Parts: sequence; structure tokens; C-alpha cells
Amino acid sequence: MTYIPYLSTLVTFAFTVAVYNRYRQRGGTHLLLWALGLLFYGLGTLSEVILSLTFNAFILKIWYLTGAMLTAAWLGMGTVHLLIRKGRAAQITTWILTAVSILAFILVIIAPTLSTSYNVTLPASEQYKDILTRSGLTIFLTILLNIYGSITLVGGAIYSAFLFWRKKILANRMFGNVLIAAGALSPAMGGTLLKAGYTDMLYLSEFIGAILMFIGFVMSTSGKSDTVSDG
Repeated sequence: MTYIPYLSTLVTFAFTVAVYNRYRQRGGTHLLLWALGLLFYGLGTLSEVILSLTFNAFILKIWYLTGAMLTAAWLGMGTVHLLIRKGRAAQITTWILTAVSILAFILVIIAPTLSTSYNVTLPASEQYKDILTRSGLTIFLTILLNIYGSITLVGGAIYSAFLFWRKKILANRMFGNVLIAAGALSPAMGGTLLKAGYTDMLYLSEFIGAILMFIGFVMSTSGKSDTVSDG
């Protein structure tokens, strides 16, 4: 399934452009941050494309930084801005995430890589631990960023869907948010299957995740009102 990352990259970059265009038309910090998170998603799958053809230590670091650390956190940050419209909590959290992301970038870029054989037929996620030397702080930040991203992105989508269900309004946005949550969980499920030995399932889960989130976004932005959820 080495062709799957190509499809994931095309879908994700198309998704990124769609979200950014909506931001240009309507404004909204949440849309800008979603576009940034999706850009990271696309850079992660594009890195997989490159790493399936040849090994490059810098590309492996970009793959780890975007795919393993930043994507979920920045998508989730967009959801925080969507749901928290009052006060400065969302802005303060964004600045904290920016500082953590810069630190993560520095740590990953300066991390030494070990000279070892790289098999282009296997996913980078199955080999990076033997190549990229990660410090304890890097591993801690990876876990922290993913927990934050999962809670905010998936939790926010489920919360929005619950609000629409309780109010019996905007069914398209309710189902759209459910799809966004399912899409966000898909790569995590793929990582679980990878550990179980199903190496090709990670690529497929990333593709399915991008498709589900894209469909969910289209559904949740097709209504007439922009009350609780704008995407």
C-alpha cells in the first residue's frame, strides 16, 4: 500500500486549501489554526512519500515533528478557539503551544541520527526509533502534545455534536463533528495496528482519517448558521 501516502497527501493539501479559503472569506482564528494543523498533516504524509523512495535524515525529522508531534496539537488548538470565544484563555494557550512547538522543532532538528540501514518498503514509523535519537524531553513533549491534541480535537468535536443533538438543530453539523472526531482517531488506531504487526494499516488509517475529517468539515460548514460550530 505504498501508494496510499500519495493519496493522503493530495486529499490533505486539498483539505488545507479549502479550510484556508474559508478563513480568507469568513475570518476566524480557529480556521487558520485548523489550516496550519492540516498543513502539518500533509507534510507528514508527504514525508512518508519521500521516505518510501529514498532515505533522508532531515525528511525523517520533518515526518516525526509534523506527524508525531504537531498535527493533532494544532488541529486541537483550532477547536479550542472555536469553542472558547470569551476571555484570553485560548490566546494564552496558543502562545504556550507556540513556545512548546518551537522547542520541539529545535530538539528534533538537532537530534543525532544513527547510521543504519533503512528499508524503503517499510513505514518510517516502524524504523525511526532505530535511527532518530530522541531525548527524554523530546519523548515527553511528543506524549504531551498528542494527549493535548486528542483531548481538544476529538473531545471538542464530540462536545459540539452533543450540543447539536441536545438542541435538535443542525443535524448536518452534528454528523459532521462526529466524522471529524472519527477521522482524528483513525491514525491513532492505525498506530495501534502497526504495533500489532499490520504495517500497511498505518498508511490506510491516515488516508481514511483525512477523508473522514474532510467530509465532516464539508458537512459541518454547509448549514445556514454559524452558531456553535463553524467546522
